[in-house]
Amino acid sequence: MSSSFAQKIDGTAIAKSIREDVASRIQQLKAKHPRFQPQLVIVQAGDRPDSSAYVRMKAKAAEEIGIKFRHIALPAEATVEQVVETVKTLNNDDTVSGILVQLPLGDHVTAEGERTVTEAVKPEKDVDGFHAYNIGHLSSRASDPLFSPCTPTAVIRLLESTGRPISGASAVVLGRSDIVGNPVASMLRNRDATVTQCHSRTKDIETIVKNSDIVVAAIGKAEYIKGSWIKPGAVIIDVGINYIPDSTKKSGQKLVGDVEYSSALEVASYITPVPGGVGPMTVAMLMENTLKSAERLWEISRERRIKPLPLNILEKVPSDIEIAMAQTPKPITQLAQEIGILPDELESYGKYKAKVELSVLDRLAHRTDGKYIVIAGITPTPLGEGKSTTTIGLAQALGAELGRPAFACVRQPSQGPTFGIKGGAAGGGYSQVIPMDEFNLHLTGDIHAVTAANNLLAAALDARMFHEATQSDKALYSRLVPTSKGKREFAPLMFKRLKKLGIDKTNPNELTPEEITKFARLDVDPETITWNRVLDTNDRFLRKITLGRNSTEKGHEREAGFDIAVASECMAVLALATSLEDMKNRLGAMVVATSKQGEAITADDIGVTGALAVLMKDTIKPNLMQTLQGTPVFVHAGPFANIAHGNSSILADRVALKLAGTEEGDSADRVGYVLTEGGFGADMGMEKFCNIKCRVSGLTPDATVIVATTRALKMHGGGPDVTPGKPLHETYTKEDLVTLKDGCKNLVQHIKNSRKFGIKVIVAINRFSSDSDAELALVRDEALAGGADAAVVSNHWAEGGEGARALAEAVIATCEGPSNFKFLYDLKLPIEEKITIISKEIYGADGVELSELAAQQVATYTRQGYGDLPICMAKTQYSFSHDPKLKGVPSGFTIPIRAVRLSAGAGFLYPILGEMQTMPGLGTRPGFWEVGVDEAGRVVGLF
Repeated sequence: MSSSFAQKIDGTAIAKSIREDVASRIQQLKAKHPRFQPQLVIVQAGDRPDSSAYVRMKAKAAEEIGIKFRHIALPAEATVEQVVETVKTLNNDDTVSGILVQLPLGDHVTAEGERTVTEAVKPEKDVDGFHAYNIGHLSSRASDPLFSPCTPTAVIRLLESTGRPISGASAVVLGRSDIVGNPVASMLRNRDATVTQCHSRTKDIETIVKNSDIVVAAIGKAEYIKGSWIKPGAVIIDVGINYIPDSTKKSGQKLVGDVEYSSALEVASYITPVPGGVGPMTVAMLMENTLKSAERLWEISRERRIKPLPLNILEKVPSDIEIAMAQTPKPITQLAQEIGILPDELESYGKYKAKVELSVLDRLAHRTDGKYIVIAGITPTPLGEGKSTTTIGLAQALGAELGRPAFACVRQPSQGPTFGIKGGAAGGGYSQVIPMDEFNLHLTGDIHAVTAANNLLAAALDARMFHEATQSDKALYSRLVPTSKGKREFAPLMFKRLKKLGIDKTNPNELTPEEITKFARLDVDPETITWNRVLDTNDRFLRKITLGRNSTEKGHEREAGFDIAVASECMAVLALATSLEDMKNRLGAMVVATSKQGEAITADDIGVTGALAVLMKDTIKPNLMQTLQGTPVFVHAGPFANIAHGNSSILADRVALKLAGTEEGDSADRVGYVLTEGGFGADMGMEKFCNIKCRVSGLTPDATVIVATTRALKMHGGGPDVTPGKPLHETYTKEDLVTLKDGCKNLVQHIKNSRKFGIKVIVAINRFSSDSDAELALVRDEALAGGADAAVVSNHWAEGGEGARALAEAVIATCEGPSNFKFLYDLKLPIEEKITIISKEIYGADGVELSELAAQQVATYTRQGYGDLPICMAKTQYSFSHDPKLKGVPSGFTIPIRAVRLSAGAGFLYPILGEMQTMPGLGTRPGFWEVGVDEAGRVVGLF
């Protein structure tokens, strides 16, 4: 027997020290990252007094140290399924660090039901440490659990506080519960103790205890272990919580452990009291686990660690579809997780594409946006200069090669060019979006939805004109506002028209005959109709048609035409919308014609706005895909780059910028990059991006990448025409520095134009196999002399992201510091003056000349209140001018404005320069000849 009393292990004091340490760590993290906030949620079914007391104790401890606490109280009769649903919601809530389900759940819940509930908690949030994943790892020597159970951890920490070695000691654990006994035994074994575990069937427990250096008692029997059982100098950890009668206490009972404290005190070297031993330490361990979880989840939420897909690069580059089919994409759910999208924010469309809910913008609203770069180009040849390929290759370089968050934002391609001119919009070579067949075909059906909405509006307009022409005012009004079940009411959308007409009545029966006529008759002037039907196919024979030829239309024929679907204003609206509500309002504001009284007639007036919004409601969500190297791509909207503004959606850019953004306290090297592509040359896609898209979005670009090729530059230097399907002239396949240098003037003009918007310029020289080193060096030198911040040769088509590494490094270096972005013109200027500014400043024209029709349209739009809209020039992509034959940097020309049209919903006016077609035609040998499906159902022959 020891000569003195055992030393009391003061669990209360040690727990206090641990809680203070946790509080200090929380404060340090919050000082660096103000949004860091651990949160513990306890789910409790019913209100058992003992459970409620435990909950209050944990709540008090959490709030004292800076852990947010939430208590979810469920009815006592809550089923296992109801509890599991609650837990699943908390699993997906990224503000919750730890989830604890207070047991027991009630007499109606079996042990199996309790296990179902505890295993519903994600292991990453299982701060109680009871999930099978954590228990399993605890029992394995080869791994560590995410969390150890709180009470067993408390036991180990109390043992360690004594300074007595655990390694090599003989230990006995009395009890085999999953909550204490079994985990403690595992933890002791993992610390190299020799462990004996006793239970109700164990024989000669007293002898086993007598030979043990460490005794952990967790059997729930009051004062079961006597001092006479204990080996002199042993360390005693008493986990028992038992009540025995005590007449001296007000309650009539007192709390004791499993060890007879008074007799053990005379033998042991260290002992925990009850209360004041394991109890307060258990709560302290719960707090520590909650902080540990919060720290881990915080790092994961900021991690955005992409697992790149390897590329098998062949020296002879195969066809685009062969390369795409040879790569197996990662599941889109995996990619979403890697970039920080939550499961509830993802709507999968098959295995490799998904839509992203706009709620992600609210969740990440606090983040500072990533760097924003518009990818533009020089004036292209009809073969294209690889702007999409560069966008994807640069995204692969930034994301897969340099490990920076990087998002490409591109338009959804129309099926017109897919089956017409040979070429897609997925990039090319080893820099593509995959699966490229799904990308180039239906994707998630957005273009089909736009087509349906556009054509519903067209049908509604013609039907309204027909009914107005064949009915009296009274009959028309009775059908528009019918009596149903003895009651007559305006449809909600009708109040917009009433307000527009200055009628403030809400009862349909109170309108005067004059008001009825004004309300019921749109009185469309057929000569002013601007709304065509659309189809997503190149079909030249639909450019001009006659409608209403059937006898049922009673002779109400009119000339009309079809546009390609991506030329629909509905598509431009989708690309410029900032929310579902904004899209609905823009759809309603679309002007389809002018009345005979000179008033604009809108989709709201026709009453179809709600239906258009329903058809397009899912299109508002950006589509997520991936590059060949597994980095993220948003594919969203596809407005025609000649007639509309030719950029992907504002919403895709916004989502990407937040996902690529930084938290307060993050270092500069954590910032991500968003690469958004503008259609055609910088005089079109980039100019419209800056003057239209950025005005609506409020976003500020940091730089532009201008893609150049020796092929296009030689053409602008006087080289022969480049025609699809015909062999290239040797000027383009052999070194020709003279022609190339002359053509570099086109590149320099694009650089100067970019500078007018105050943004930095990186020139990407897209390398072709026939380019000589001298030619590439010449382009680089001319670009830098012309004002570019950087000029880099890039070979991403043949080498993937690795081939664009130098370009990516130049982008990172150039984008340091703030943006000095500015607009080219003030919206308040007269329409003609804004057109003139673009023509002179961007195209280099001497001025503009409006046709009689165009001047009349400008006057009408100004009178109707549309004069303050930005300008979206509709012109050829093959020249700075209106004439595709004028190459290089033409001068001494005047821009003829044939007509000016209004896209009131999209929010711009588009002057038409020269002979622009809004419905392409199929060539003699379209691309569809090669397209087919093999025996396995895979697409073949697509580029």
